[in-house]
Amino acid sequence: MLDHFIQYLTTEKRFSEHTCLSYRKDLDQFIEFSSIENYSDVKEIESSLIRGWMVSLIENNYSSNSVNRKISSLKSFFKWLLKNEKIDSNPARLVTAPKKSKRLPSFVQEKDIELSNMLELFTDDFEGVRDQLMIEVFYQTGIRSSELINLIESSIGSTQIKVVGKRNKERIIPITNNLVKLIEKYRGYKEQKGFTSSSFFLLKTGKKLYPKFVYRKINNYLSKVTELEKKSPHVLRHTFATHMLNSGAGLEVLKELLGHANLSATQVYTHNSFSQLVSIYSQSHPRGTKK
Repeated sequence: MLDHFIQYLTTEKRFSEHTCLSYRKDLDQFIEFSSIENYSDVKEIESSLIRGWMVSLIENNYSSNSVNRKISSLKSFFKWLLKNEKIDSNPARLVTAPKKSKRLPSFVQEKDIELSNMLELFTDDFEGVRDQLMIEVFYQTGIRSSELINLIESSIGSTQIKVVGKRNKERIIPITNNLVKLIEKYRGYKEQKGFTSSSFFLLKTGKKLYPKFVYRKINNYLSKVTELEKKSPHVLRHTFATHMLNSGAGLEVLKELLGHANLSATQVYTHNSFSQLVSIYSQSHPRGTKK
């Protein structure tokens, strides 16, 4: 039954591979907890069992955000079962998940990610130029790791990049002249190696990148320029968004660049930009400027 649900998420909902894996992991965990073996067992599940699982997760030090996500996965699963007439009622409908903790996105300071600080980290060969380009594409476009991995040659234009995001939604992101020059340099190295793959970013073997490789590379390079606890591709996405807001970009524009479905997902970055607003206010308002 779980395989059918995951297939539904993949084909009909068009969820990403990463999202589907998260759903499966969450549901496998609940199935193990509740000892479900077939559809008849599912019909016997009550909301009290789901609440018991939620308490168990909390007692095992899962964060409220993680518990919230797992309960959300379970609710989607039971909703699907009800829709397909596998159960008579949805036991998860009345279960209230814990409130999500509001955690501000981590980002790299502008002074730490200046180009002059980064250049000395990269070698002038295929791997070095590729790694530098990965960093720059993340920082200059704010795309997700999965989106970078899935870029193809035809996605990269002379003035823009076409990105396929969640739900297969496409968006166009402009790129700078310096980034275009770096792209051409990288393409030159690819040509020298005789790589013909349609994937844009490649391993030294000519194969497509994979998530753990990208994470390790970004973590390694960021470790050399920042002391942030988190050093992942997503931190560069947060950095892009925060620096854009600090430089005057509007939320609506940023929403489109990030590929967010709604503005509330983008508004979290306004907290990181508050210090910048205070600075602008103190300089601009007649009573904000200290005499």
